[in-house]
Amino acid sequence: MSHDHMHHEGAKKLYELIKDVRIAMMTSVEPDGSLHSRPMHSHKADEAGDLWFFTRAKTPKVGELKADSQVNLAYSDPSNQHYVSVSGKAEIVTDKAKVKELWSEGLRTWFPKGPDDPDIALIRVHPSGGEYWDSPSQTVLQIYGYAKAVLTGESPTELAETKKVSLKA
Repeated sequence: MSHDHMHHEGAKKLYELIKDVRIAMMTSVEPDGSLHSRPMHSHKADEAGDLWFFTRAKTPKVGELKADSQVNLAYSDPSNQHYVSVSGKAEIVTDKAKVKELWSEGLRTWFPKGPDDPDIALIRVHPSGGEYWDSPSQTVLQIYGYAKAVLTGESPTELAETKKVSLKA
């Protein structure tokens, strides 16, 4: 059953902060219970707010996700001081129509046979929650933080906007 993750409080800002970040660190659970992270090329969220990634169908990552679908995605845009963490459940999708819909020629680097490669699979992440940190530029932050520390003896706490966002049904 589909769920629209986009209409929860804070969701619009969370998705806005990640829409141009191309690489997410995807963390999954290995069979021994340890965590394993790897960089993944992130596609823009679909209309429901699900997040999509290409993978090879025969990789250890696919086995990890089938055994334990819980994942975390970490997005980082240091130049804009945007940081986002999204947790959710991953699903392996082998629908060739969806592969072709999301395909771009740059993916040929990893999938030289193109979108018809029989070893292509997609990972769809159904988000259940997230958190974002949105700060002003590092220069502004340092100047203000230094001034506040000198004048008041306290660190600034009001500079970054931080919000936990529930994306559950």
